[in-house]
Amino acid sequence: MNRDSPCPICNDSGWEIIVEGEHHRAVRCRCHLKKRTERLLQEARIPKRYQHCTLKNFKTPKQDDLWTAKGVAKDFVKDYPNVDMGILFIGPCGVGKTHLAVGIIRELIEKKGMSCLFYDFRDLLLDIQDSYNPVSESSEMNVLAPVLQAEVLLLDELGARRPTEWIKETIDHILNSRYNDKKIVIITSNFLDNTKEKDRYSLEQRIGSRLLSRLREMCRKVEMDADDYRNKFKPQGFNIIK
Repeated sequence: MNRDSPCPICNDSGWEIIVEGEHHRAVRCRCHLKKRTERLLQEARIPKRYQHCTLKNFKTPKQDDLWTAKGVAKDFVKDYPNVDMGILFIGPCGVGKTHLAVGIIRELIEKKGMSCLFYDFRDLLLDIQDSYNPVSESSEMNVLAPVLQAEVLLLDELGARRPTEWIKETIDHILNSRYNDKKIVIITSNFLDNTKEKDRYSLEQRIGSRLLSRLREMCRKVEMDADDYRNKFKPQGFNIIK
């Protein structure tokens, strides 16, 4: 069938008529659901680098931190929207935190029709700062509106920028707004909740104790510690979990 041809089932009305004896009822046509999924995926802003990421293709040996983290992700999708907390994936670079987080929002979009949004922490701050430019065609609220309104927000690399008062205030506004609206956040961070290593910052040092306390109310913490997932599997295509 030509891509521009009307749907043979609903003639592009979006509704399929089901005949049951003398009764007729209308249900959403599959083409409408497909178009909605495509639109939601596009609006989610998943970067090209991660568009292949699903929970199914997250490969990891059983009985390690990554296997446990994958189980938490699958259970979250299964239980959504009957969940009270999001997830905070923390661990060193390359363990697959972003892969799992993207896998979650992909399944929420494809299986449950939820509006989700991916934002790299650094890109979000840059977009907000750019909105202050007098020649910018965007405003701060234009940037923040989808961040605050999405049913599920994926905030990647939290703490990646050196903390300033403005950064803390911005993240505080986002988290508090979503907390008050009972909206879920999925967060990844390379910074551990606590660290005894002198050459390594803790998440608290990067975002402050007040924001960390709020995160603990909003998210279940999942620690991921393993060999570099990207290098290991590249050839193949707040309850603490340790």
